[in-house]
Amino acid sequence: MPDWTYHPLRGAAAAVLGRRRSQLTALRLLASIGSRPGGARLIARGFGHRHPPERLAGKVADVPVAVRLGISVTPALAHDVIRAMPPLGAGFVEVGPVSAADVQAVREAAAHRSIPVVVRALDRDVEAALDSHVDGFTGDDDAHLVRVCDPSVTAAATVLAEPGAAVLARPEVLVAAGPGWFARVTEAATPTTPAPRLRDVGRSPRRWPAWWWGMLVGLGMTGAGLGAAVITLGPVLLWYDRDYLGMTVHELHAANHHLVHFLQHDRITMAGTMVAIGALYTGLALGGIRRGRPWAREAYLLSGAIGFPTLLYFLATGFVEPLHAATSVVLFPMYVAAVRRAPHRPRWRPVPEGPEPERRRALVGQLLMIVTGAGLFVGGAVISVVGLTGVFVPSDLTFMGISTASLDGVNPRLVPFIAHDRAGFGGALMSAAVAIVLLSAWGWRRGEAWVFWTLAAAAAAGFLPAVVVHGAIHYTDFIHLAPVYFGIALTGTALLLARPYLCAEAR
Repeated sequence: MPDWTYHPLRGAAAAVLGRRRSQLTALRLLASIGSRPGGARLIARGFGHRHPPERLAGKVADVPVAVRLGISVTPALAHDVIRAMPPLGAGFVEVGPVSAADVQAVREAAAHRSIPVVVRALDRDVEAALDSHVDGFTGDDDAHLVRVCDPSVTAAATVLAEPGAAVLARPEVLVAAGPGWFARVTEAATPTTPAPRLRDVGRSPRRWPAWWWGMLVGLGMTGAGLGAAVITLGPVLLWYDRDYLGMTVHELHAANHHLVHFLQHDRITMAGTMVAIGALYTGLALGGIRRGRPWAREAYLLSGAIGFPTLLYFLATGFVEPLHAATSVVLFPMYVAAVRRAPHRPRWRPVPEGPEPERRRALVGQLLMIVTGAGLFVGGAVISVVGLTGVFVPSDLTFMGISTASLDGVNPRLVPFIAHDRAGFGGALMSAAVAIVLLSAWGWRRGEAWVFWTLAAAAAAGFLPAVVVHGAIHYTDFIHLAPVYFGIALTGTALLLARPYLCAEAR
C-alpha cells in the first residue's frame, strides 16, 4: 500500500487486527501482489516509482545493484520481504543474522528473488551452505555499508551522495516512514538541474519542447471553456444549434419554460469542467513535464486518452457540434506533441524534509483528494451512460415538469441534442478525474506548490459554476446536488490539510 493509505489507515488497521498483525498483513499483501506476473510492475507504476538514476548504482559486497539502497531483515521475514521490496524501490535485501538453523528458510526465500540478496552469516559454515543460493555476504565491519534506524530521507540521501556508500535500512524505518521511503530517498538523491524558462523556448514550433505544447493545450481548453460559458450565458444557441433543432430560444422557452434553463445548466457545468481540465493540463505541463517528472507526462497522456475519444459520442447521439469538433481537431495534434516526446532530465527543485506531523496531515489530504477524483470518475462514467441511454435522471424531468415522450413530441431532435451535451460532460468529467487522481497520487511532495494551486483552480472551476447555475435556475434538489456538495467538502478539507506541506518553501 502507498503512504497515502498506510499512514491514514494504519490506526484503524491496528485497532482491528492488532499492530503487529496489521504490519505483517500489509507486508504479505505486497509480497503476494509483487510475486505474481506483472504484479511488481503494477505496484511500481501505481505508486509512481521510476527507475533510479545511474549514479545511484554500484556494488554491495561485490554484488552489482541498481540502487545502493536496501533493507536488512531477519530470516523469519525474508520470504515476504524479498518479494515485496523490489517494486517499492529497494536495490537489495540483506538477511541476517543467519545461523545454521536458518539456512533452509533463506534458501527458499532467495529462490525467486528479483533483486540481489546478501546474507550476514554467523559463521563460515553458514556461508558455505548458502554460497550458491545467494548473491553475496556482508559483515558488521563493512565501512561502505551504513545501517540506519532513522527514517530521515535527507540523511539517507546524503549517504548515497558518497560514491560506493550504501544505505541499509532496518525494518523499523519502513514501519515509521511508510512503504514510500525508498522512492523518497531515491528522488532526494537524484541530481537535478534548473528548469527551462519561457524565454528558452524559441520561436520555431519544430523546436518547442513537450511542456510548451502541453501548456498550449491547457490554455486552449481554458479558452474554449470560457468561450462556451459566454455563449451559454448569452445567446445559448448558435446558428448550427438552431439549424439542427429547427427552433429558436424563444420557441424552446414557449414549449417549456424550464427547458432553456436546463440547457444552460448542462452547458455551464460542461464549460466549468473544460476550464478545470485546462487548469490541470497547464499545471501538469509547467509544474511536471517542464521539470522532467515522468509521471506528469503519463497523467497527461491517460487523461487525454479518455477525453479526446469522447468526441465520438456523436455517433450515438447523432448531433455533431462544429465548434467542439474544431476545438478538438486543433488541440489534438498539440496534445500528441506534448506526450510523444521522452521526459526531460530531472529539473525539479529539491526541498528539504519538514516536520513529520505536517507530512502525516498532508497524507490524509492526499487520500481524500484521490477519493474525490475516483468519485468524479464514477460520476462521469454514470453521466456518460445516462446521456447515451435514458438521457435524463428523475430529478431532471421533475424540474422541467415534463416527460421524455413529451419532449419528443415537441421536437424529435431535442432529446438527442440534450444527450450530446450530457454525454460530453460525462466524458470531460472522466478526463478531469483521471488527471486529479494521478496528480494527487504521484505529485504529492513537499514544496510542490503548483500541485496545490492546480488542484485548487480545477476545483473552483469545476464545482463553483455547478453550484451557482443550479441555484440561479432554482434546480436545487438536494439528492441531485449531494455529490457536488460532498466533492467540495472533501476537496476543501484535503487542500486545507495539505497546504502547509505542498506550499512549504525551501530554506
